[in-house]
Amino acid sequence: MKKSLIVLAFAAALATSVAPALAADRPDSWVTLKTKIALMTTEGVHTTSLNVDTVKGVVTLHGKVRSESERTKAGEVAKSIEGAKTVKNLLQVVPVAEENAVKEKDDLIEDRVKAAFDANTQVKNSGISIASVNDGVVLLKGNAKSLDAHWRAIELAHGVRGVRRVASEVSVNDAPPAAHTSNSR
Repeated sequence: MKKSLIVLAFAAALATSVAPALAADRPDSWVTLKTKIALMTTEGVHTTSLNVDTVKGVVTLHGKVRSESERTKAGEVAKSIEGAKTVKNLLQVVPVAEENAVKEKDDLIEDRVKAAFDANTQVKNSGISIASVNDGVVLLKGNAKSLDAHWRAIELAHGVRGVRRVASEVSVNDAPPAAHTSNSR
């Protein structure tokens, strides 16, 4: 009886220690992609000159941001990603000169984003669509077939002229919807 209690206690301890280890041992490519998506959809982090690399769970952020607070926020976002063991924040703070942005009409922006989605086979039938465009902010919705498709849709929308930010309420399979927004160029 005592021996079976010891075995049972060991099995319970093993079961509780394995689950967190599996979550922390995400593939580096998955961690990189999740970090990029989070950074591109976080309001207050401009990602036009941002690169993410992950090696053995160590996430390294490279590139330029506009302010120290943006640099700090990007580091915090990267640290919050499941599987990110540590974060090396090598972002440089380079303030951008004030730019006169010409506001595009939202319907024109929506047409451009739709055209970009239709031209990309990975996004076209991915389950992701445009919920709305308001003052240059594109809101994506749907249930993506893959994390790669979600990333590609955000990236495509970001690249469209006139887009100021991309927000995403896209779910990936059974993952909860993202509730982030992102600034564009």
